[in-house]
Amino acid sequence: MIRKSFAYIFLILVAALLMSSQPVGAQRKIIAGIVKDNHSDEPVPFSSVQFKNTKIGKLTDSAGKFTIILNQWPTDTLEITNVAYQTFNYIFNKAKDSVFVTVLLEPRKISDNASVKIKINKGLYLWKRIVQHKPQNDKFRFDNFSYELYNKLELDLKNFNIGKLAKLKPLRPITTIINENTDSSEGLKYLPAYLTESLSDYYYQKKPLRRREIIKAANTNGIKNESMLKFLGGTDQNVNVYNNFIPVFDKQFISPVSDNGDNYYNYSVIDTQFIGGKAHFHLVFAPKRKGENTFDGDCWVQASTFGIQKMNLRLGKEANVNFLERVSLVQEFQLLNDTTWFLLKDKFVADVSPIGENKAGFIGRKTTTYENIVINDSSVIKELDKNKLFEEIITLPGAADKPKAFWDTARHEELSKNEKGIIRMIDTLTNSASFKRFTNTLNFIGTGYLNTGNYQLGPWFNWFTSNGWEGFRMRFDLGTNKYFNKKIWLHGYLAYGFGDKKFKGKAEIFYLPTKNPRTFLYGSYTNDLDFGQNYYGEVTSDNIFALAIRKPNVPRKYISSKETRFEFYHQRKNGFSGFLTLVHKEFNPLKNLPLKSAFVSANNPNPLTTFEATFRLRFALLEKYLENTFFRTSIGSPYPVVELYVTRGISGILKSSYNYTKLSANVSDNIKISPLGSFSFFAYAGKTYGILPYVLLDIAPGNELFYYNKYALNTIIRWEYLHDRYAGLNFEHNFGSGIFKWFGPTRKMKLRQFWTAKVLNANLSDANRAFNFKNGNSFQTLDGKTFVELGTGVDNILRLLRIDFIWRVLPTPLPPEKIRRFGVYGSIRFSF
Repeated sequence: MIRKSFAYIFLILVAALLMSSQPVGAQRKIIAGIVKDNHSDEPVPFSSVQFKNTKIGKLTDSAGKFTIILNQWPTDTLEITNVAYQTFNYIFNKAKDSVFVTVLLEPRKISDNASVKIKINKGLYLWKRIVQHKPQNDKFRFDNFSYELYNKLELDLKNFNIGKLAKLKPLRPITTIINENTDSSEGLKYLPAYLTESLSDYYYQKKPLRRREIIKAANTNGIKNESMLKFLGGTDQNVNVYNNFIPVFDKQFISPVSDNGDNYYNYSVIDTQFIGGKAHFHLVFAPKRKGENTFDGDCWVQASTFGIQKMNLRLGKEANVNFLERVSLVQEFQLLNDTTWFLLKDKFVADVSPIGENKAGFIGRKTTTYENIVINDSSVIKELDKNKLFEEIITLPGAADKPKAFWDTARHEELSKNEKGIIRMIDTLTNSASFKRFTNTLNFIGTGYLNTGNYQLGPWFNWFTSNGWEGFRMRFDLGTNKYFNKKIWLHGYLAYGFGDKKFKGKAEIFYLPTKNPRTFLYGSYTNDLDFGQNYYGEVTSDNIFALAIRKPNVPRKYISSKETRFEFYHQRKNGFSGFLTLVHKEFNPLKNLPLKSAFVSANNPNPLTTFEATFRLRFALLEKYLENTFFRTSIGSPYPVVELYVTRGISGILKSSYNYTKLSANVSDNIKISPLGSFSFFAYAGKTYGILPYVLLDIAPGNELFYYNKYALNTIIRWEYLHDRYAGLNFEHNFGSGIFKWFGPTRKMKLRQFWTAKVLNANLSDANRAFNFKNGNSFQTLDGKTFVELGTGVDNILRLLRIDFIWRVLPTPLPPEKIRRFGVYGSIRFSF
């Protein structure tokens, strides 16, 4: 691949040779340059470059370059036009004999250009031919292929005032480092902040589907997290313009070459040019309606194969995506022979503004190039035969430690002067004590945890709270971090209630001997109040935020427990994982629940004490995770996730009092149903065998807060319904814009529509009913009836808030209290 700098030198040499052939005294005037997209920084081919108010000029070539040689300057202004871009006037100094310019054109909506509104729609005909030839031009038509893949990711800060930052004394050392390592001589529009790159070999087979990627090198500039290295490769790049839908973050947008694209786009052919001696059509497209998940853009299509040579996609500001001012997707294809197209380069540029337009934000640029392409070859199959799974991503030892000399020859594109400066700056910053203090402070505010040396403090939002039993409560947490030990994590907290005047606490240890396959051991001892089910992303009752959002007139129920727990986890590479848990637990109800004394008998002097063993079998094929040193967060599986639980309670161990068996199972999934949004479901069922007190039965998850809990039945409260056999379903359908796209104000606000349904059918055996429903206890059971609550609401209010309206519709008769039949719940949801 020819380097840009070499191309510029070649251009100047050609111009010099042309000048040398002229007679002495006839000094020629030369203006040359390149025309680019201002957002994606990609060349804009076949743009008109003309001296203003004259007929002198020419078109840029397929690489966006031009050279004009004259005896004298006609004017001092170049007018650059392209139907897909806003007209741009470039003023230069006529005193110079040679000028080199870089012109950045601003994209415009194609629908704003009257010249493409024609009655005879050749564009619609061309779209039909592209769709007809998709099976011959899509790279996934091949049985197998492989290539070397180079990825480069750059982040640039925008609207970032380095001068104001320097006025803050704690940040002066950081701004000094930035100024020393950033070259502003090129007239930088943005402040380069981060750059990372990777090089890998990628292998693909269609039937049966198998993928393998070997990451050979990763220049991560301070990030050494192996799970992040995997995401820098090509396995998770699923943008294919020939697909019917194109992902943009977590949304699905309709491709302009979708099989039913004519329902969503207007098409027009605006030009025909010859590239490499073959005719190419310039097709432009624009959405038919505002507010739908569609693109503005254009593409060049070869006339003989109807294959796409280059595709430019842009999101308008009215697209229902959060925090994004602009997004550009560019894919460029190459001919391997006369009829075989394959991807040459793709680029994704996102202009992210989290706090509003023209506010501080960043621009992310991801560029991917493909070389050494092999198609339908036995060497690909031979490499894929090494897979133990359908999909494997392997990071070679030392991939993150390649020297500069390696990258100088291995990368597909030479780094620019600014990109080299970014690497120097990041290396300096990550080793700066002041920068480490700054990032630790931001991390503490955002996550609640503060690293200091080998230890970790927090979370801060659990330090102070209050409740009706403990009164004012203080808590202090202390844990270790990766600097203490990379395999062992220790954590504990001590709490004190000024009302009950008692200390509480927890101590835990986590040991991670291997990450791949993942195996860990965990042990803990807890003596504290039970603050409810703790789900990721939900608010529990033991932090400061829960104080202001409790439902009124709901008696707070208090129960303490002493728990000793041991866990063993092992994950197989085929998607299966096993989880063994041993738990000894002693419950002590304190207020508004049946007391421990109610269950004392001659045969059971130690009630509400149990020892149980649980085995969980989980299947999640091709599930992906974001990992840190010890823990990880699932980011989903392309397939449903299934879990089976078997629990056995054993009496006589450490004064445990009950023998019982519990069986349960669940399945969950999140499915895109573009263009109708997405839906998620969680189906579950279970049965308990044995006569048990209420603390060991199955309790319907209730919600005593006005903060919406996606895992709970929000119109009931905790400990309201008991059962020992049950089946249920939680369902949510997100429409995206839904009805809001039809109204200008709501479309601009980017509001979103959804509906939810939660269904539970449950029963309680006569023996467990008699054992628990005595002495006027307030428990209920569904008696085989079906509980249903339905909801709808508005999401994405101010890009952050969600309001749920929940109605309890079954079983009848409904409770007389209004708050038990209908509720309005708020929550905070971050999503693009």
